[in-house]
Amino acid sequence: MLVSNLELLPDRTVQQHLGLVQGSSVRSKHVGRDIAASLKNFFGGELKGYTELLSDSRDEATERMVQQAEALGANAVLNVRYSTSSIAAGAAEIFVYGTAVVLSDE
Repeated sequence: MLVSNLELLPDRTVQQHLGLVQGSSVRSKHVGRDIAASLKNFFGGELKGYTELLSDSRDEATERMVQQAEALGANAVLNVRYSTSSIAAGAAEIFVYGTAVVLSDE
């Protein structure tokens, strides 16, 4: 499955537009990561625990979007966009969406 943030791909033609597909993942902070993050906030530096958490969430949300596109018969998802929002204290959602299409094999 090809996943791209481009609206159109060079040398490829959209044969069929299948519609919007999306995926999301909501994760909460781990107490251990929260303590480490508090120390990093005080001394400065990357919050690696949160970086890993968001990366895992992004991967999970993308996989859910791809599964939805595959179920529709798509071979690509174009114009992919990501969004992050706070759901509750200590919890965040990663939301990804794009357009499921069938591309030519040119």
